[in-house]
Amino acid sequence: MKPGGAFGPALATGGVETGAGAGGIRHEAFLYLGDVGFLGATKDFVLAGLAADEDVLVILGEPRLTLLRDALGRAGKRVEFVDLADLGRNPARLIPTWQEHLEQGAERGRTVRGIGEPVQPGCSGPELAECMLHEALINEAYPGPASWRLRCLYEAVALEPATTDLVWQTHPLVVKGGLTRPSTRFGPGADLFAERLPDLGPPWSELSFGPADLGLVRAASAAAARAVRLGSDRVDDLELAVHEVATNSVRHGGGRGTVRFWPGQGGLICEVSDAGQVADRLVGRRRPALDLGSGRGLWLVNQLCDLVQLRSGASGTTVRMHLH
Repeated sequence: MKPGGAFGPALATGGVETGAGAGGIRHEAFLYLGDVGFLGATKDFVLAGLAADEDVLVILGEPRLTLLRDALGRAGKRVEFVDLADLGRNPARLIPTWQEHLEQGAERGRTVRGIGEPVQPGCSGPELAECMLHEALINEAYPGPASWRLRCLYEAVALEPATTDLVWQTHPLVVKGGLTRPSTRFGPGADLFAERLPDLGPPWSELSFGPADLGLVRAASAAAARAVRLGSDRVDDLELAVHEVATNSVRHGGGRGTVRFWPGQGGLICEVSDAGQVADRLVGRRRPALDLGSGRGLWLVNQLCDLVQLRSGASGTTVRMHLH
């Protein structure tokens, strides 16, 4: 599996493949404590953006979204609020949302700032891993001198030490105790992208496939989805998602792959692995152009599944899809 074909072209620059509003990012983490700390991290930041005539986008889950909206009062009418629940819990959908906001701001000749809190209460282990991978990859999506500002919120007492360390690794700037400081632990996200996904134990079922077996892969996906009593629409979603990934394995991953299934979280986990390697770490995180004949595969998978985990390195590529 490598860039091109169903998963789209690789980027020479590593940046988001679009023209408008794709400058560099000032990416900072803000560690806060409780509701008072949350408002201290957000309200004045938003008001400063509005005073500078910037476009402001806030992506939060409830009840934080309502808390900030109420604190802003009338000023909140000039802010675009997005409920994180409306995006689903797949962090791969976040960069396209920020990109759309940047492009809209560029069309109006306005600079942009944003607030997000990707890690939500009750976040599962796989969801947390994808949140932190997103935080690493957004630095790659917007390289170069900063032209917009994103403040990522983290409730300090809710973080495990390992997660706190990842916050410092994925943000060039960290605000803690009211002080902004450069992170001495900040680095590229290549290691997170190449890490092996956790072992799920023996699969419920497994199928090795080649070019002539894509029909069998679709049938196995549908059967596994029905076995855990997913609805008919969800069965169709999984069948299409697995077909897209398996087709890419055939075309770009050495011609063969393996698909595995596990029950999980009231739904199903499906994994496709092959011997190929993905060079474009942002694959599936860019909204495809309407006239683009390819590059839609993993984008579509990210829209169909509740969570998608893509890892690729010298040992091969794995795409793990979660349907709840």
